Amino acid sequence: MFESIIRLFFPDVCLACTQMLTDNEIYICTSCRHNLPVTNQEFGKNNSTYKALYGRVKIESAISLLRFEKKGITQKLLHNLKYRGYEQVGVFLGKWLGETIKETSLKKDIDIVIPVPIHKKKLRKRKYNQVDKCSHEIACALEAKYYQDVLIKVRNVTSQVGKKRFKRWLSNQEVFQLKNASKIENKHILLVDDIITTGATMEACISILHQAKNVKISIATMAIA
Repeated sequence: MFESIIRLFFPDVCLACTQMLTDNEIYICTSCRHNLPVTNQEFGKNNSTYKALYGRVKIESAISLLRFEKKGITQKLLHNLKYRGYEQVGVFLGKWLGETIKETSLKKDIDIVIPVPIHKKKLRKRKYNQVDKCSHEIACALEAKYYQDVLIKVRNVTSQVGKKRFKRWLSNQEVFQLKNASKIENKHILLVDDIITTGATMEACISILHQAKNVKISIATMAIA
């Protein structure tokens, strides 16, 4: 009764199209859910996410949940997450990714989940890192530790949108630093980001994490372009 009254004045809306949800819908309306461009990737090496970084840095496994298309539903979801405060998008996709990885034989191999960080200036402005809730949900699903104080972004850079792979790689040099390296020594880390395009950001983060002793690294992203 009380929940019904709350929803009357503060109705839940679809995280993609922002239309009101019905009582039987959670996070995303039936229409948007039906049209989600799911990659159907398995967490492993035989997918386009893994191949995007193959030969550039060493990773164990990879997975991306959705395909990113211009003006598509994935773009709407990530835009609402990143710029409109719809942090529930991260919760929704994190639960999904967590359950997907749990279904594989590698689920018990992940020790630590780490989100790709944003710079402190951007964090103050936006109030949150768009990857945090997704990463936390994955960590909960895998019963892994969740660290935000290991990989740090120390230099803010201009938007990467529209930059070619080499220019993105140059922009990411000396952007990230490793802190508290002893916390991840001899561990298997799952690095999480919202989207992988050229892979330059992931490449830079993975290179920094490999400075720690005897680490293994896998990656998971909400989407792949």
